[in-house]
Amino acid sequence: MAALWDLGLEPGHSVRTIAECETEANADITVETALLESRWLAGSRSLMKQFEAAMAARLDARAFFQAKRVEMQQRHVRYQDTPYALEPNAKESPGGLRDLQVILWMARAAGFGQNWRAVARAGLLTSSEARDLRRAEQAFKRLRIELHLLTERREDRLLFDLQPALAEVYGIKSTATRRASELLMQRYYWAARLVTQLNVILVQNIEERLFPRPDSDARAIDEDFRSLHERLDIIREDCFERKPQLLLRAFLVMQQHPELSGMSARTLRAIWHSRHRIDAQFRRNPVNRKLFLQILQQPRGIVHELRRMTMLNILPRYLPVFRRIVGQMQHDLFHVYTVDQHILTVIRNLRRFTMPEHASEYPLASQLMAGLERHWLLYVAALFHDIAKGRGGDHSELGARDVRRFAHEHGLAPEDAELAEFLVREHLAMSNVAQKRDLSDPEVINAFALKVGSQRRLSALYLLTVADIRGTSPKVWNAWKGKLLEDLYRLTLNALGGPQDANTVLAERKEEAARLTRLAGLRDDARDAFWAQLDVAYFLRHDASEIAWHTRHLYYQVQPENPVVRVRLTEQGGGLQIMVYTRDMPDLFVNICGYFDGKALNIQDARIHTTRHGWALDSFIVLPTSPDTDLRAQATLVEHELGERLLQISSNPRAAPSRTLMRSRPSRLSRVFPVRPQAELQPDERSRSWRLSVTATDRPGLLYALARVMADHDVDLVTAKIMTLGDRVEDVFIISGAALERPRSQMQFEYAVLDALAGEDSRHVAPQKPA
Repeated sequence: MAALWDLGLEPGHSVRTIAECETEANADITVETALLESRWLAGSRSLMKQFEAAMAARLDARAFFQAKRVEMQQRHVRYQDTPYALEPNAKESPGGLRDLQVILWMARAAGFGQNWRAVARAGLLTSSEARDLRRAEQAFKRLRIELHLLTERREDRLLFDLQPALAEVYGIKSTATRRASELLMQRYYWAARLVTQLNVILVQNIEERLFPRPDSDARAIDEDFRSLHERLDIIREDCFERKPQLLLRAFLVMQQHPELSGMSARTLRAIWHSRHRIDAQFRRNPVNRKLFLQILQQPRGIVHELRRMTMLNILPRYLPVFRRIVGQMQHDLFHVYTVDQHILTVIRNLRRFTMPEHASEYPLASQLMAGLERHWLLYVAALFHDIAKGRGGDHSELGARDVRRFAHEHGLAPEDAELAEFLVREHLAMSNVAQKRDLSDPEVINAFALKVGSQRRLSALYLLTVADIRGTSPKVWNAWKGKLLEDLYRLTLNALGGPQDANTVLAERKEEAARLTRLAGLRDDARDAFWAQLDVAYFLRHDASEIAWHTRHLYYQVQPENPVVRVRLTEQGGGLQIMVYTRDMPDLFVNICGYFDGKALNIQDARIHTTRHGWALDSFIVLPTSPDTDLRAQATLVEHELGERLLQISSNPRAAPSRTLMRSRPSRLSRVFPVRPQAELQPDERSRSWRLSVTATDRPGLLYALARVMADHDVDLVTAKIMTLGDRVEDVFIISGAALERPRSQMQFEYAVLDALAGEDSRHVAPQKPA
């Protein structure tokens, strides 16, 4: 032991009598497992034989099996319950080395052998399965060793910053469209999928040996399948060779028989070994094409069976374009699933829109789904919306070609094929318009309505967009994004009845705002003094509810002595809507941004307006960084503190607190796969102002840094649309200023924006300078 300690190793050790070993094993399944694996190294061989006999006499194979199965299930839950985690633990994650060890422990305790060859001789595995598992075991062991050597410590996680180095160790090279680390991880996921599948088969086989049940409860479903112990079982071993179409119909039967809890080991093994029968001829068979569509059209079990089809390699073989993205990582800083798992999660989200128990969580989506005919077409669109990722080029356009081919081959009606193709090609459009464009602008709404063209396409696109965003990461979706999408849906639906004229929109918005103020007890003439200071741009930029809210608080103080700050909770909850009304002053937006940044409040939307008499009327939507924030208490605090700060600054501009930009350590993912800072400046459609689009890695203080750049270059902010996607930001600012009209100062401004975007990331990736 001393020699091992001198080498820096920390072996587990103990000194016990045989009786003490038995006592410890009875109390702790992990001790029992360790003792099961014991072997003689030195000392008395006869004592070792006594120990082995005592352990064998007390070992209850059934109890051990059940305990290890529960332990394995609990471990899977701790490690995300999927082999497709982006940073899997090669030892503990589902499909990893520990699963292989557990299977061997179960087999050894039951007397079926101590290695894969012996387990195969016992009839629990085929020789080819034993060979596959032996290779997987050796591969995972080598992977652990390489991880330990790279990190010079015990590290079993395939962390983002280790994946590129590991790929280099394995000699994997990047391609034109795929990183070396992505190719490495795809190999890992394929191996983990194999282990997961054979794990299910082996555990079932061991269970059937330890807990034999008669076949008397078998019930025929049809001539090919039966229900055996509540599992789908094949009647003939060669059924898939005789009737290859059963490779799809097995999953359809699972959907149509809710009493079935799963597939028997015999069925799983037969499907796994027959998967090669799904070839080009199989895919061209009209019977098989009809079966696949039937799977998507069933009222239940769609997601479960698509996941099972993916695990058994049936879906990837039926849709070869899907096979390319199985286990493909997405290094975009906001997807937390591989592409194939993201697609299945999106379909799960769409299915939830059909379920009454989720109606309160998705009220509009549930309503629209109920009114949409043949909503299975959404599942087709979801299958293909990201299927072309990793090929290079525009994945939306390539995916649209793929779904067009699928629709033609599977005999979809022309209008259904057109809808599926439209959804795949435009699956990002609604999110981009909602989060990056000014929804109060009738021209924006009219253009989007023209693109969509019909209520059916609008409803379907809304449903796919919500399901897609919610399927990227739990951190990406929030109530504010939900409101933006719902607002865009309702505005576009109205515009589909005819283009929206700006004057008509303006008149309707004013009338609705007036109605709301009357409901609040305000006489019509009471608001006149305040509204007289507001121009057309203000009324077009704010909805009726906001106009009425502003009016209620400002009609009696058109020229207040002190700054006015009012805060209310957003309609959907989860955020704050803030109004600032004060005499205009230099660096006002910079100071407001600095305050929000210091309070860990993230600006999602900003609208900056100057009244006719020179007062700033600015509106913000902010979300707290912490989900546990008491929003009502925060609202009271912001009203008081921000009002006091602006009062100090208005009376003494030098009182503005100097602010050092926060420097935060980038996340591991953003360090390894950084976002290249980009800035694009172009005149807006009507050349009234400029549109600044920026992309960068998110960090605290980023918006404050951009506000500082604008102030330093005498650029005025009109509106800001902030889109945060995990660690990535894609923000759009509408700005104006004389400096933007001069080419030289315009370029200096762009360079300053890029420097602000780079921040600490400048050490990791060079910003993309303007052309």
